[in-house]
Amino acid sequence: MSFHLVVGHGPAGAATARLLAGQGHEVRVVTRTGGPGGPAVEGVEHLALDASDPVRLARAARGAVAIHGCAAPPLPQWAGRWPALVSALCAAAEDSGAVLVLLGNLYGYGPRPDPARPMTEDLPLAATGPKGRVRAQAWERARALHEAGRIRAVEVRASDFFGPGVTDGGHLAARVVPALLGGRPVTVLGNPDAPHSWTYLPDVARALVEVAGEELAWGRAWHVPTAPAASARAMVSLLAAQAGTGPVAVRRLSPVLLGAAGLFSPLLRELREVRYQFDRPFVMDSRAYEAAFTLRATPLPEQVAATVAWWRERTGA
Repeated sequence: MSFHLVVGHGPAGAATARLLAGQGHEVRVVTRTGGPGGPAVEGVEHLALDASDPVRLARAARGAVAIHGCAAPPLPQWAGRWPALVSALCAAAEDSGAVLVLLGNLYGYGPRPDPARPMTEDLPLAATGPKGRVRAQAWERARALHEAGRIRAVEVRASDFFGPGVTDGGHLAARVVPALLGGRPVTVLGNPDAPHSWTYLPDVARALVEVAGEELAWGRAWHVPTAPAASARAMVSLLAAQAGTGPVAVRRLSPVLLGAAGLFSPLLRELREVRYQFDRPFVMDSRAYEAAFTLRATPLPEQVAATVAWWRERTGA
C-alpha cells in the first residue's frame, strides 16, 4: 500500500489517519507534541515537529503519495500562523511530489447578499474578515502553485463538523450533547431555527482520502457530501429523541451575552466575525462532488445514532 502524511491530529486528522490505516496504508501523523492523544492506532506513526518548518516537514513527507493538511492553529492565531503553515505544506508537496489535500471550510466565501442560496464551489472567495481572508488565501496560494505545475493540490471544504470525535470545537458537540443527555436545556449560537449544514466527521475523512487518489479532483475545491440542512433546533430534537431523554428546550445565546462572554473567552470573541453563519441560512451544496465521485453523505439517522452512542460512552450518561 502507500505512505500518507497527515498533518494535524484534531478530529479530522485523527479520523483520516484511522481510515487510511484501516485501508492498509502506512500513515505518519505530524503534530507539535508527537503523541496520539488517545489510544494508539496500529499502523499510525506519530512524529513531533512544527509543521510550519518547511525543511523538517519536507523531510517528513518524502516518499508520501499524499499530504493531508488537517492542522489548524488556535482560532485567535489564524491570521498570524496560517500563512507559514500553508507555505510549509506547499513546499513539502513540491519537494516530495505528493498530492496536497487541504481541509478547508466555508469561511472564505464570507457573508453573501443572498444567504438563502446554497453555497457552491464556484462562489467567489469574497470574505473580508481576517479569518475568512486567511482561509481563502491558503487555497489561492496552493491553487496558484498547482496551475504553475509546481505541485498537485486539491481542497476539500466542510461545513461545521458533527459526529463522533467532535468535542469542544463543534457547535453541536460539547456545549450541547452532554446537556441534552441529561435532559437539560441547551444554548446555541445564533438563530436556532435557521437552516444550517452540518458535515459528518467520518464523511470528511472519507472525502480527504478519496480525492487524494482521484486525478480528476486536483486543481479545484470540492464540498464534502453533506446531509440536507437542518436547523440547530431540529438537530437537537433528533439527538434528544435518539437519546430517549424527551424534548429539551433550545435557547439562543443573545448577541449581548456573546459580547460579554467574549471578554473572558478568546474563542467566543473570535466567533463574532462568523456569527452571520448562525443568524441566517447557511446551506452548503455538495452535488458537484456527488456527481464526480463515489462518496455520499452518511444518512442522517445513522449520524445521530453514532453521535449519541459516542457521547454516552465518553460521558457515561
